[in-house]
Parts: sequence; structure tokens; C-alpha cells
Amino acid sequence: MSVIESSANGAKVLVTGANGYIAMWVIRTLLEQGYAVRGAVRSTEKGKRLREYFHSYGDKVEWIVVEDIMKDGAFDDAVKGIDAIEHMASPLPESSDDPDQLIKPAVHGTLGILQSALKFGIKVKRIVVTSSCAAILSTVTKPTVTFDETNWGDEFVKTVQEQGSKAPQIFKYRASKTLAERGMPYSIFLLCISKSGCDGLIPLFSTKAAWEFYTTHKHEIQWDLVVLNPPLPSLQDLKTPDNLNSSLATWFDMIFREKPDEVLKVSYGYIDVRDIAAAHVVALRKEAAGGERMIISEGAMTWQETRNLIRSLQPRLYDTGILPRGNPDLDNTVLFDYNPAKGNKILGLKYRSMEQTVSDTLADFEGLGWLDKAQGPN
Repeated sequence: MSVIESSANGAKVLVTGANGYIAMWVIRTLLEQGYAVRGAVRSTEKGKRLREYFHSYGDKVEWIVVEDIMKDGAFDDAVKGIDAIEHMASPLPESSDDPDQLIKPAVHGTLGILQSALKFGIKVKRIVVTSSCAAILSTVTKPTVTFDETNWGDEFVKTVQEQGSKAPQIFKYRASKTLAERGMPYSIFLLCISKSGCDGLIPLFSTKAAWEFYTTHKHEIQWDLVVLNPPLPSLQDLKTPDNLNSSLATWFDMIFREKPDEVLKVSYGYIDVRDIAAAHVVALRKEAAGGERMIISEGAMTWQETRNLIRSLQPRLYDTGILPRGNPDLDNTVLFDYNPAKGNKILGLKYRSMEQTVSDTLADFEGLGWLDKAQGPN
């Protein structure tokens, strides 16, 4: 398949979920590198805010309203005249107990953009889907497990199938990311049938998701598929703590508030959001990226290790009691990590260290006056 260079006849990229946290960074990076952008948003108001935010780029930015990504043909008009697609529209964990609130939009949104590209994306050459390490991770009880692109979050799909609304919220989210990217593994589908009850989700779970759709229709399409799987991103352009996205809200909750040792020992993967954005853009230009699933990660650490890092950068935040110290003597062995070697080789990017990301974030907060006293999100 052809790669998408920014200078090639004013290449235009559709970004779905365009007002989202990562998507805004992707749009910014696309524009900085000479691409034109069409942002898909759910309302005219959000479209106007998008245009205002990127007003300096003039007519290089346009927006289109896609009110309901669950509707058949929702993206039909959005894909017309587009050279590439960055599909980033997907729900994040919320308070609803119903797994459908996460799973249906994630699966139907992904399938919808692929179906529209198949029917009306006559210029489209590449589609990059933003998945997550949530679709790769499984439960780990002993250190240290390294996950790669061959792993899938089938465990969480099975748990949600068995427990329905009673399943942990994070399991529902991980199931949604797994199903949107892969679909339901056949073994779990059979288990679902044998137990005679998937909360009405059998038709959805057995529907072709991204990779299955791509494989099935490969002989009909002129585009290829790339899936990027990042972990928890950090860094954000903010005005108030209330503007924190879901990922950063979790990060700040762990840093700004007192936590017991068992929570501070929890491991998490990390990547700077600027590097996620760079990976999305480079994925348009690397021919070898076509047809590949790639982890985008810089490393893993525990929450206490993060606090220790912040103290090494700005000890006064702890010495003055602005931030809770936690337990510096905790064992910081991570339970799991991700192997990013495949993505590193194909994309050729050098990611920012956690020290750099945290330093930049703290500098932003310093300028906003957030570090004068403890001001974590409410």
C-alpha cells in the first residue's frame, strides 16, 4: 500500500473522536508536519471549539459532525475525499454498570469506520486504529511478565461474559478494547453459548472486529490497517484540574492523595502523549507498518517509584507536605512490562523518558500555580 506523505497533494487525514485527549495531540502533530485534518466530532459546538483551538492553521482544519457512531453509515460522509484515517473515537470507563455502554460503542465505532472506508473511502490508503495495552494485558500475580503483540485481553472478555454488570469496571473497559480490535475468541464464544446467556451480547461479540474485518475484506480494499497499543499516557495541556482526562485523573489521584502500600506497589505502563501522537503520524509514512499491531510504550513502574522520581526532581513538594510521600522503602519490582521492540524497529522513534515527561508536567503545573499547595483534582 502507498504511504501517506504530508506533501503529497495536500494529504488530508480524518481523525475521529477529534476533541479527545490523545486525538488533539495527534491533530496538532499532523498539522505541524503539513497534513490537512478533518476532525469528526459529536456536536457542532465541539467542532467550533476544535476550529478555534487550531485557528492558526486556517483552512487546513475542518470538522464534520458524527452524532452517533453506533448508527449504520455514521462515517460515510466523513471518509469521502480522505487519504488516511486515524480512528480514535472510543469510550472510556464510566460509572455505568452495563458493559454495553463501553463495548457497543467501541466495537461498532471501529467496525463503522472500516465499513465506511470500504464503501466510500476511495482515496484512503491507510487506517490507523488507536487500541490500548488494555487489549494486551492479562492478570499477573508474580513478577515480572513481559507482554508483546501476541497477547490479548481474552481473560477480561470471558469475565465480562460470565459476570455481566457485576464485573469490575476496568475489566469492562479492557474487554471493550479487546473486542473492538480483535472480536470474540471462538473458545469464549462457545462458552457463552453453552451457558445460555451473554446479557444479549452474543450478536455483538461474534461480529467481526478490526483485524477480522481487515482480513476478511483484504481482497476488496485499497488500504491497509495499523493498530497502535499504548499504555497510560501522561502530560496534557491544561487550564484547571477539572480538565483532566481519564488517564491523567488516575495518575494524579495516585500522586496527590494518600494511598496504602498495596496500591502504591501496583505497576503501570507509561508513554508520553506527545510520543503517542508522533507514532500515529509516523505510522502513516512507514510502509512496513501496514498490517501490523504495535505496542507504543517507554516502560513500566510502580506508583511509589513515580513518587520517588518526583521527589528526586522536586524534593520541596514532599518536604513541605504538598504531596504525600507514600512509603519510599517499598519494593519497586514491577509485575509486568511491555515489549515495544517491534514498534521501535518499524517506526524508528525514540520516546521520552518518564523523568522528562514528569519534569515537563511539573513545569506546567508550576506555571499554573498548582504546586503552591496540594490541588489534586476534586
